[in-house]
Amino acid sequence: MPAAALKQKPARKPLPTQSTAKHPVLLDLPYAPLEKRPLPPGRPREWYITHNRRLKALRLAIALLDSGVYMPNQARDETIRDTAETIGVHPPSDTTCHMVRALMRYAR
Repeated sequence: MPAAALKQKPARKPLPTQSTAKHPVLLDLPYAPLEKRPLPPGRPREWYITHNRRLKALRLAIALLDSGVYMPNQARDETIRDTAETIGVHPPSDTTCHMVRALMRYAR
């Protein structure tokens, strides 16, 4: 094999992010949520309950991360319920609070 073929190509410089850019990276604002679609019919009731609980937990986890709560041990039930009130979501159950902490734990 010729020596020229063994030479590595120079590494490309990654695109700047908010933390590495010299100027702030503009975000696509204002944010508009996606259009809601009806859930598929014919599933057992438990499926719909679990599905909606997961969506709620995900919304709450994102709101907590945006507010500066990064570790699951910082997200007590009271903190999660206060965040739910702030973003206009019904207060979550203990199960949903547990799910929020699990999402924060495994997203790392």
